[in-house]
Amino acid sequence: MKLAYYTKNPCDLQDPSIEEMFSSLRAGGCDCYEVMPQAGLAPGTDVLVSIGGDGTFLSASHIAAMTGVPVLGVNRGRLGFLSDIKPGSVAQLLLQGGGRVEARTMLSAVYGKEQPLIALNEVSVTRVGTGILGIDVCLDGQPLPTYWADGLLVSTSSGSTAYSLSAGGPICLPDSKVLIITPIAPHNLNVRPLVVPESSEVEISFKSRDSMVALSADTSRMMVPASVRVGVRSVPDALKILNAGKSGFIEALSGKLFWGEDIRNAK
Repeated sequence: MKLAYYTKNPCDLQDPSIEEMFSSLRAGGCDCYEVMPQAGLAPGTDVLVSIGGDGTFLSASHIAAMTGVPVLGVNRGRLGFLSDIKPGSVAQLLLQGGGRVEARTMLSAVYGKEQPLIALNEVSVTRVGTGILGIDVCLDGQPLPTYWADGLLVSTSSGSTAYSLSAGGPICLPDSKVLIITPIAPHNLNVRPLVVPESSEVEISFKSRDSMVALSADTSRMMVPASVRVGVRSVPDALKILNAGKSGFIEALSGKLFWGEDIRNAK
């Protein structure tokens, strides 16, 4: 088996649990090599192992997107909704052929003639100055009322527990075929996050006093002219994730975000 691994923090590779993980994998006949985002995956790679937290997993997902190579998230971070496997479980999972491959939707964001940006969690647009941002959204060609806010994000169901959650968006199970449109700090009291079909085409334009706005796709961010139109659409099954078996999403909500934490629910 040929394994690529990626980490943002080289110190993680010196952790005894990670060193032991690689020793077990190599003893089992695995060929392991480190991958850099610019280089991409070598031919014949079977699995990309992400070592870190969810931010590292997002970067790894951009490397593996559209290749068919599944990403396995080894948790060295904090929350770990995407990276939820402990180092000690990796060798057994891979060498014994266990686990489950799950297909996830990603987003493609296009503006002008630039190359599309891809995102697993969300695409967001935010103001760069002090003035409030007017955001016009067309949903499958149908205009929505203008959002007056600090920004707006379009999230996948995978990203419902990320930026969208912080902005007041709903929680969706990762296999839900939906997109979430969530205003960021809206100045309209009567607007709410909107859940739309995954097949929806979203076009975003701006009313801004500033000449630029910030466009982000997961962990990447850039400035674009406020005059552009940003088109966002879903790319179904763009990423494959290898997990330990049954979904632990509900357990993660309870154990990591303390969902339902209430003295009346104490066991």
